[in-house]
Amino acid sequence: MAHAKPISMLVLAAAAVLTPLASAQDYPKLKPGLWELKRSSDRPDDRGQSTTMCMDESLQREMYDMGRGAMSGMCSKHDFKITGSRGSGESVCSVNGSTYHSRFTMTINGDVAYRTEVETRVDPPTPNGSTLHSVIEARYTGPCKTGQRPGDMTLPNGQTINMRQALKGGRP
Repeated sequence: MAHAKPISMLVLAAAAVLTPLASAQDYPKLKPGLWELKRSSDRPDDRGQSTTMCMDESLQREMYDMGRGAMSGMCSKHDFKITGSRGSGESVCSVNGSTYHSRFTMTINGDVAYRTEVETRVDPPTPNGSTLHSVIEARYTGPCKTGQRPGDMTLPNGQTINMRQALKGGRP
């Protein structure tokens, strides 16, 4: 099962996309349907990635709960506050011997789009450096495609996995 580690990292990454939507207050609900998620960073070799995911409200809750649980195990701090259509926060997380200090800001456009900017400082620096600026843009594109189930995520390489099954430890 050589693909288990990349799949679990993908699950954590996808949950991290939705986790900033949550805070002590209830997280904003995203419109059920097909969402496009674009991620980019300031790394010279980063060409960005775009995925799509079929979401419903129960999947959002599952991903939020899983992301929150993963962050509580890795992060000594994870604060996020939403006021109106803007959010901001900070986290301190330890992964593979490095500490990641992140500050994030989010702009929410109702239940149909959001943009999150993340500034991260890594200590000690990784081979990729000590700072990273990344952007996640997500937008509702319409109903899920015929035959898609909530949780179906199409990766940049065209492969489709089901996040719901991956979250439950099954084969995606």
